[in-house]
Parts: sequence; structure tokens; C-alpha cells
Amino acid sequence: MYTMKLLITLMSPLKCIFMFGCAASAQVKTSRETKGEFLSVAMAFCVGLMSAMYLCGGVSGAHLNPAVSLSFCIIGRLSWKKLLPYSISQVLGAYLGSAVAFLLYYDAIMDYNQGKLTVTGPNETASIFVTYPSEYLSLQGSFLDQVIGTATLLLCILPLDEKRNNPAPAGLLPVIVAAVVLGISLSMSSNCGAAINPARDFGPRLFTLTAGWGTEVFTCYNYWFWVPLVAPTLGAIVGTCIYLVFIQWHLPDPEAEPDTRITDILETKPCGMKPVPMEKKGTEGFNRKASKEKEERL
Repeated sequence: MYTMKLLITLMSPLKCIFMFGCAASAQVKTSRETKGEFLSVAMAFCVGLMSAMYLCGGVSGAHLNPAVSLSFCIIGRLSWKKLLPYSISQVLGAYLGSAVAFLLYYDAIMDYNQGKLTVTGPNETASIFVTYPSEYLSLQGSFLDQVIGTATLLLCILPLDEKRNNPAPAGLLPVIVAAVVLGISLSMSSNCGAAINPARDFGPRLFTLTAGWGTEVFTCYNYWFWVPLVAPTLGAIVGTCIYLVFIQWHLPDPEAEPDTRITDILETKPCGMKPVPMEKKGTEGFNRKASKEKEERL
């Protein structure tokens, strides 16, 4: 059963990144935005995320993001021993998803730059699969961008199934999570692509390394590749801590609150009737019966 969960965890990012995400990015890039644009790519990723959660949520919990899995370990929703196997499966699933997207659009990618697979330049194609920083962005700015984006993601999704708060209907969780990711993508992608997921970036980066783009996918932009690995992880910890300190620890404990509904019903009297104390109500009928028996004996 545990092996099956790992396979499903591998399948989730494969479906999310290939069937919608990277395939949409390849379509937009190779058509030079005549068959889509930035918005269509963002929406495609979110539709893939939603469908992957519906597909695999009942078996493995639909873990697609190591940062989210880490957050779940911190708050006790996932065992720590599952974090590493789940994370490896997520990276491998992202790798395979990128490979399928590459095969699907192989001819278009090769035609786009006369058979050259480049990482930089006007006709680069590596960004179909991997995120890179904008030219104006500093290292500190890109790191902060990923921390804030991932922290925002966790702050938005952690309360969704909290029964002590206002939980969302279970069947709508994938839709709401996809909407949250869409909002982050539409508002926080300009700097460096809003990866907010170490597996979503590292898996495809490994694929581009092995598929012909070479080591430049790791060395370009002054070895920037580590930012989408480390910053989302830190962002997940920050977002989880904020949620715990300011939200979860202040939610009411249902077990500590006495249930006064039965007492309220018993104490409710029709209009015009004199209320009878609770301790008296319990003995009134018994006292009348005892008096009647005493009179009969006399």
C-alpha cells in the first residue's frame, strides 16, 4: 500500500506538469504566443493541479509539492518518515512529466531555434520547463520573492480543512487550491516565474540537463538554480509558523466547551409560567407521591 502511495505521488506531478503545465508552456513558446499567452499557461498549470488532486487525493493525499509536504509534517498531518520518499517521488514525477511534454512538442521545439537547445538568448527554450529570474532581479530579491510566494500559498491552504475554523467542503478543496495557485501565479510571476515548488523546478531542470540543454541550466544566472530549491522550503516554514502562531493556536477547542444546549431546553418555560429551579424540579414529583402514600397509610 505504501509503495502504491509513492507511485500515486509520482503520478500527481506528472499529470499536473505534463498534461497541462509544460505542454501549455511549449505551445505558447513555440507558436510565439499566437496560440496562447501567459494567462493560458497559468490557467493550464492550475487545471492540471486541480485534476491531479481529484485523481490522486483519495489514495496519497495528492502531494505535489515538497514544501507543502514539509509543512504538513510540521503541523502533524504527515509522518516525517514519509517526507523524503514523497519528495523524491514528486521530483521524479516532474521529471517524467517534462519528458512527455518534450516528446509531444519535440518537432516544434526543434523548429523554434533551428534545432538548437539554448538556455539564454531571444530563442531560448529552456524556460518552457524551468523558471529563471528576470534580468533586473537581484539574488536577494528573487529569494524573497519565492519565500513570500510559498508562505502565501501555505497561509491560504492550511486553514481549508481545519474543522475548528471555517473548513471548505472536501469536494471543493482541489478547486480552491487551484484558485489560490492561480492568484499567486497572476500576481507573483513577473520576477522569477512563481515556482513556489522545489519539485516543479528541480525535476524539469534535471530533465533539461539530460535532454540536451547541458549544464548551463544550473550555471546560468550565477548558479541561480538553488533559489527555487531553498527559498520555497524556507517560505513553507515561515508560512506554517505564521499560521500556527496567529491562527491555529487561537482556535477554540470544542472539547473544552461545555454543551449547554440540553440545559437551555430544560430551563425554557412557556410565557406566564413561574420558573422552577433545576434542583427543585427533580424532586417535586417524588415529594407529592410520598405525601399521598403517607395519607393512605393513616
